[in-house]
Amino acid sequence: MSHLLWKTLVLSPVVLGVTVLVSAKAVATEVASFSEDPKVKYAQTEAPEAIGTSLSIKTEQPKINQQLFAQAKTDGNQVLEQVNRYSSEGKNQNSLSQVTSVSQFSDVQPTDWAFQALQSLVERYGCIAGYPNSTYRGNRALTRYEFAAGLNACLDRVNELIATATADLVSKQDLATLQRLQEEFSAELATLRGRVDSLEARTAELEANQFSTTTKLVGEAIFAVTDIFGGNTGDANNTVFQDRVRLDLQSSFTGKDVLHTRLSAGNATAFSQIGNDDVLIDGTAEGTQTFQLNGGSTNNSVVIDWLAYYVPIGPAQAYFAATGGIHSDYAATNNPYFEDFDGGNGALSTFASESPIYRIGGGAGAALTLPFGSGGSFLKPSSLTVGYLASNANNPGVSQGLLEGNYAALGQLNFSVGDRFAIAATYVHGYHGAGSGGLFDAGGGLTGTSRVVGTNQSNTLSALDGSSSNSYGISAAFRPSDKLSVSGFVSYHDVTGFGADDDYEAWSYGLGIALPDFGKQGNVLGIFAGAEPYAFNRPGLTGNDVPYHIEGFYKYRVSDNISITPGVIWLTSPGQNSDNDDAIIGTLRTTFTF
Repeated sequence: MSHLLWKTLVLSPVVLGVTVLVSAKAVATEVASFSEDPKVKYAQTEAPEAIGTSLSIKTEQPKINQQLFAQAKTDGNQVLEQVNRYSSEGKNQNSLSQVTSVSQFSDVQPTDWAFQALQSLVERYGCIAGYPNSTYRGNRALTRYEFAAGLNACLDRVNELIATATADLVSKQDLATLQRLQEEFSAELATLRGRVDSLEARTAELEANQFSTTTKLVGEAIFAVTDIFGGNTGDANNTVFQDRVRLDLQSSFTGKDVLHTRLSAGNATAFSQIGNDDVLIDGTAEGTQTFQLNGGSTNNSVVIDWLAYYVPIGPAQAYFAATGGIHSDYAATNNPYFEDFDGGNGALSTFASESPIYRIGGGAGAALTLPFGSGGSFLKPSSLTVGYLASNANNPGVSQGLLEGNYAALGQLNFSVGDRFAIAATYVHGYHGAGSGGLFDAGGGLTGTSRVVGTNQSNTLSALDGSSSNSYGISAAFRPSDKLSVSGFVSYHDVTGFGADDDYEAWSYGLGIALPDFGKQGNVLGIFAGAEPYAFNRPGLTGNDVPYHIEGFYKYRVSDNISITPGVIWLTSPGQNSDNDDAIIGTLRTTFTF
């Protein structure tokens, strides 16, 4: 077979061109860069085209939509896998388009070894297609099925030429070569025809029964068995079985925009921590896990916890949130493998998943990400992001609303150096009215009680007069190899109270090491350590020890849609008091995405 293919490639420019043609049709799987190229926030989303490094679309990762076929164990399974791969190529966003001149390809030069064959196929037969960005992508390997598909396309074109009385364009030698190839690949062509017929039938059935031509449903369900151990804290809590479900309706009206309407329900709550004096450590959010963020649902009641719209505006990417928006929806956090946007395939805790600076404020508002730096420059691609979120934007009451209530405004510069290193500098200014629940409230706002990370000392704001905050953060990620990722952050928070002696400072920092594909493709081993947000010498609040957080987890990928993650979170000096016993949280999390 290989001898026949070589001879035909040497003898016939038609076959040579077909080989180059079909090689361009294969879908290449691209590894996401460390700037978290379109960041995705729900499960298995098809996000708009990435703009720089800060575009963020809310899923349980997505970054999870790296669907890979399992290695076939028999020859029959290998054939089926090849057919499945071919049938999925139509899902590629870079659709092919017909060309009329070989000069339309920016990556094809007259000095290329296949130039003449490609030119012949374009100008004599018209059976060459290219990508919308004027590339051909001819220098890659191809499967027999891809070759058969390209061959079949050229056969159809030749038959069309014959039928329209232009058969003089087709030489007798070319027809003989095509006939031999058609016979050689008859089995693959027959398989493809059957597969196409089956896909057409299934597509017709789906189109007849779909509830919307513009909307698809993406979901995630989490089952978690978890317990906490250590002194009085362990005695005061029991083993629990908790759940959370998210259903995301993703609508696109132009093919580049995405409207997210996400429904959430859950029954998870964080553990209570008890000091050595048998008194509840009030207000702490240390050890909070991502699946325990339910949009306010704790009894499996259904709520709309996120409603947002992403749309490109020129070269920039715009983000509009009507409810449930947080800063990491649109700003790059540079924490790959740990950040799953509070989903079920990343780190266990809210602290390890992203820097606490992104947890300041939230709600409704807008953001804009503007890329800069060309693809061939030292910085590629980098971005400037600005955003504004108001916690009580829907409330027309006094000292509330979009502009008068609690808000947080973010500015971030994100730089990518190649595809191995990324660093971001972030600034967040916040206003927190009297009665605000906490600094790191993710949009809880006035009269809210939400605290998602950090100690009581770092979260407690002025109770009577309100306060403002200025926060500064640096996050970075480095990937020395495809099997190792290192990321971390540091954040400083300066809070100015509007009453006497209300000022304070808070700090937080963390470093993580992730080993992707550890033991099996799709698995992740992660270790993260640092200090959750803490503050010293607060009047009326005791505890001046640094509360360290050490976390380890191993995500085991059972299938494309199921993962199991055992993990441990070790908290030292809970409540910033070394007299309190350390707390250890053990969790077994199972995540279903669909």
